[in-house]
Amino acid sequence: MPSIDTRHLNRDSLFLTAEIRLDSANELSRVKVRNLSDGGMMAEGHLMLSRGDRVVVELRNIHPVRGTVAWVQGNRMGIAFEQDIDAKAARSTPGQSQSEAPRYARPAGSYAQYNAGLRKI
Repeated sequence: MPSIDTRHLNRDSLFLTAEIRLDSANELSRVKVRNLSDGGMMAEGHLMLSRGDRVVVELRNIHPVRGTVAWVQGNRMGIAFEQDIDAKAARSTPGQSQSEAPRYARPAGSYAQYNAGLRKI
């Protein structure tokens, strides 16, 4: 595990779930993701992990990523990813493009069909 301090990296507090498994096991365990950055995450769950354990993390919209448990405190753990991810992609809804506003934030329709203003009834 590298001894480089990554605490200066931007991270977002959020509430997502992820699946974690030991690198040598097949059983997935669901955890709550408490914060996420491109280089790692803090998760909360009832797993028997120790510092230095190698894990595979599955986040939505992200390919499975390998990491190392950096610390464990109670039922929380820090995981440092082996390679950077796109943390913004994990927060977006499946199938939503990054540049497009969510459906609920877009206008309901186009009024171009009423060239002279609103139609009188």
